[in-house]
Amino acid sequence: MAISVFDIFKIGIGPSSSHTVGPMRAARMFAKLLRSGALETAVERVVVELYGSLGATGKGHGTDTAVMLGLAGHDPETVDVDRVAGLLAEMRSKRSITLFGEHSLRFDETEDIIYKPFRTLPFHPNGMRCLALNGAGELLLERSYYSVGGGFVVQGDANADPLPPRLPTMAELPRPFRSGADLLNLCREHTCSIADIMRENERQWRPDAETENGLDRIWDTMRSCVERGCQAEGLLPGPFKVRRRAPELLARLNSRGGKDGVDPLTIMDYVNLYALAVNEENAAGGRVVTAPTNGAAGIVPAVLHYYWNFIEGASRPGIHDFLLTAAAIGVLYKENASISGAEVGCQGEVGVACSMAAGALCAVLGGSPEQVENAAEIGMEHHLGLTCDPVGGLVQIPCIERNAIAAVKAINAARMALHGDGTHTVSLDQVIKTMRETGADMLSKYKETSQGGLAVNIVEC
Repeated sequence: MAISVFDIFKIGIGPSSSHTVGPMRAARMFAKLLRSGALETAVERVVVELYGSLGATGKGHGTDTAVMLGLAGHDPETVDVDRVAGLLAEMRSKRSITLFGEHSLRFDETEDIIYKPFRTLPFHPNGMRCLALNGAGELLLERSYYSVGGGFVVQGDANADPLPPRLPTMAELPRPFRSGADLLNLCREHTCSIADIMRENERQWRPDAETENGLDRIWDTMRSCVERGCQAEGLLPGPFKVRRRAPELLARLNSRGGKDGVDPLTIMDYVNLYALAVNEENAAGGRVVTAPTNGAAGIVPAVLHYYWNFIEGASRPGIHDFLLTAAAIGVLYKENASISGAEVGCQGEVGVACSMAAGALCAVLGGSPEQVENAAEIGMEHHLGLTCDPVGGLVQIPCIERNAIAAVKAINAARMALHGDGTHTVSLDQVIKTMRETGADMLSKYKETSQGGLAVNIVEC
């Protein structure tokens, strides 16, 4: 199927797109399936089995709570994040879940969410099975789902429920592309930008005005996330008691003159601030935009805030072009490699986000399509082999700082590309292929299982 800008950028909740947003959407799909059929009144119990990476780090990534919220009919884009704790407390106290507020069934998370970290389902490391049972324990319905990164969910059964008929295939798009070379050829053929190619394809789904409104909503959500992250103080959830640093950093910057401070690296401090604010919000289960994942959610917003706050002439159309260009680059990774840390390590999350942000910034700073492609390539080339080793299974260490570092690298990559003429030795397509092959070679303990790297060298208190 063709991928839209709003598939790459989704509004959801933290801490993980693959372990929280995806499983919540999958559980909601299953609940919707039960509700739409004749089975609803016969179902008395639902069991959810979490396989592979979902089983290994599901607790730290909030997969259990996501499943409960999804079964109750809540959507990651619209659920009231301020009510989540209360909703979960009520389900736990009653040991029951009400499907879409209508049909109540017994649900005890200690028995009905089953973790299987050492087993995987065939298609992807992030697999889950949902089972509906009657009062006698007989199986009434079973579905398998895969959370394949960025909040994308794929149903794995042979009897998969049909997809909505409105989804076009890549071939049906007016400007189809499957590679960076395709994108550059289209830009040359039509004398246009990468954002223009995406904009033309988006018309297959909706009018331009709707696309622009959707992009404004993405940008507004990113801005709100940064604002919340800069105000919220205290400790993040979990045993490590990680302190939120964004409010303190903002106060320190303000005391030194703010954006007009004399330190020539003040701008870099602000980029760090924006990324830390987003990822601390994500770690706390706040509202974020997958960009293209939650674990890498701070990079694109940080670079976009850099453009908005520090680049003369920044504009709303520039914001739109930035997001459309970033999405086009994200589509290439989604089509030809992966954006799942459980599949290819953190190079598929932070590395992809850095590549997207670098290319997008280069574009809005006046770069040619060739320079944009170069910037995106630089952004990934220097993240190749990056492992996903969340300490304690939490999206905190090293994830939060990693976003800040990658945001600064994205700006540097864009500037390096702008100082060239777009010609370079390693193409974006070659680096995407290399990333995919590197991910395939990477041991599973370095792919979001918390069984290697920092995850085993930091002792949980």
